[in-house]
Amino acid sequence: MWQTVADDLRRRIADGEWPPGRALPPPQELRRRYAAEGPGALRQALAVLVAEGLIAVHPGQGPYVRSPRRRIRRECGSHQWEKDRARASDEIRRGTGATERQTGLAVTDLVFSIDYAERRASGELAAAFGVAPGTPLVERVYRTRCATEPVPMSLVRSYLVREHVAANPDLLSPACEPWPGGTQAQLLTVGIELDRVVERVTGARPPTREEAALLGMGPGMAVLLLRKTCVDTAGRVVEVADVTLPGDRAEFVCTTRLARW
Repeated sequence: MWQTVADDLRRRIADGEWPPGRALPPPQELRRRYAAEGPGALRQALAVLVAEGLIAVHPGQGPYVRSPRRRIRRECGSHQWEKDRARASDEIRRGTGATERQTGLAVTDLVFSIDYAERRASGELAAAFGVAPGTPLVERVYRTRCATEPVPMSLVRSYLVREHVAANPDLLSPACEPWPGGTQAQLLTVGIELDRVVERVTGARPPTREEAALLGMGPGMAVLLLRKTCVDTAGRVVEVADVTLPGDRAEFVCTTRLARW
């Protein structure tokens, strides 16, 4: 069965038999090794490992082990951590932010790309914010990558209601990015305090052509789609962000603290 083949290939890669950058044995050798698992088992197993990001295949060449890319780890406690830092000194906030915490990297290890634009709320976004369709929004598109890698770790498209943040013109311009302390520190400058952050995984699918090019993803790989909704202490939705994460380097960790009996 292909699962047996995939398990064996994973183990050999994890054990270092085939290190990053090393080609797997020739296809005919692999077919002989796994012949007992049935026709098509090797092909299916290789396709699964490609989707997991463990191996890659260049046109005209056999599969090889990919060098692991920097992982991004999202966990529930990061939002409280970010809120606590929103009122810290500028020096502390500049030292490290949410992205650095999620990746274990330093500020100097990261390359930020930010684009701002004004958008009118579509029907779907208007419903998410609870505003009228056509309401002016500030759209922020973030792409952050490790300086040693050619592609970003994720694609983030964030929206704010323009009226909520217009009191501080610095929040309408990319010139002030990356903002020390992130969005919660930005919102604090206009008196907005978050009450809760809801993150919902909305699905997984193959990347679009643009996403595959931006994120360096090959055939068979999938992206995870995350909708982040921030609600302030008055019950207003103040930020909606759509996050596209490469399935081969994203990790979600949700820890629920339970009250003792």
